[in-house]
Amino acid sequence: MSRRSSFPSSGLCNTTSQLARRGITLVEFLVVLGIMALLIALLMPAVRGRQPARRTHCRNNLKNIGLAMHNYHDVYGSFPPAYTVDADGKPLHSWRTLILPYMDQQLLYNKIDLSKAWDDPANAEARATVVPTYVCPSTELEPTQTVYLAVVTPDSCLRPNEPRPISEITDGTSNTILVMEAPMNASVPWMAPWDADARLMLSPKSEDDLHHTGGSFHLFADGSVQFISSGTETATLRGLITPAGGEELGEF
Repeated sequence: MSRRSSFPSSGLCNTTSQLARRGITLVEFLVVLGIMALLIALLMPAVRGRQPARRTHCRNNLKNIGLAMHNYHDVYGSFPPAYTVDADGKPLHSWRTLILPYMDQQLLYNKIDLSKAWDDPANAEARATVVPTYVCPSTELEPTQTVYLAVVTPDSCLRPNEPRPISEITDGTSNTILVMEAPMNASVPWMAPWDADARLMLSPKSEDDLHHTGGSFHLFADGSVQFISSGTETATLRGLITPAGGEELGEF
């Protein structure tokens, strides 16, 4: 008799214990769920705010490049050439190297042997140096890569091995692009004498290619930075990359 009465008592205890454990597990789950919801709520404003902050950072980078370009112009009477060349016409150094002294990078500039190519072993230390102004905050690239490229054509503002004074920009400095924010897959080492051609500037770009939703930033010859929509007409873009073409420009 005692054995029969003890059996249900033991089963009840086991069931109660199991329910207790289940109750604790449920409570713990709800607590964890609540913590996760709280963390998501706290992190969402930071995620939403990250893109505007990156846009501002990118705009400021280009503004600093523009200021350096104008300081260079004040000293030499012209904007720098797109790149320098050796006696055989081989490209040596980019405009990004030439404006270093005007971006508080005089010490880095002094390390560069301008008589030898950018990728010569003599320039290895400088080539591996990160220049913060050339790093777009919206890219996932090596920090020695840059997407800030001049638009270089025979008729562009920056020309191969040939400086251009502001006086030759008859279309107006506010209507002439100096530097574009190129797609990530067009990035180059910041020291390389490589830039964008007309095809890259004028070709349609999908949202996946853009660093910012809807378009990209461009530095103009007056030092301003303008956001150009990815839907801007090709004719307008073509007019923006010529300093003396006399084109009629549409909205951008």
